[in-house]
Amino acid sequence: MVKAPSKPKAKITKKVAPKRAATSRAKTVPKKKVAAPVTPIVEHKLRIRVKAYEHKILDLSVKQIMDTAARFDAVVVGPVPLPTEIKRWTVNRSTFVYKDAREQFEMRVHKRLIDIMNPSPKVIEALTNLNLPSGVTIDVKMV
Repeated sequence: MVKAPSKPKAKITKKVAPKRAATSRAKTVPKKKVAAPVTPIVEHKLRIRVKAYEHKILDLSVKQIMDTAARFDAVVVGPVPLPTEIKRWTVNRSTFVYKDAREQFEMRVHKRLIDIMNPSPKVIEALTNLNLPSGVTIDVKMV
């Protein structure tokens, strides 16, 4: 029997991590805590919800409210657009037969939210005397 020449075995080398320089084991000094920025305390705020069927009229009336509040140097947050409420109806076109012929109607209610922080009595009085277009509904809450 003839023995086949064996393959040379691969050399296994051990990987050695590089040596680090000696460091002192001194105690680390804890970092100073930085105080958070001071925000003005909100005692109360006026929350205004504005609703309308047409978004153009709604945006004009919101701009009018924002301008009135800015005139008296009030801090205003918003306007925040809220989800549009969509109401849909499906109606038969004829009264008796032709059930497949139908019409669909929808009504969209657009909404915006405005917050006025710490309103002064002058701001509240100016907002109550505002003259807004018809079709715009306003809900005012003191939070």
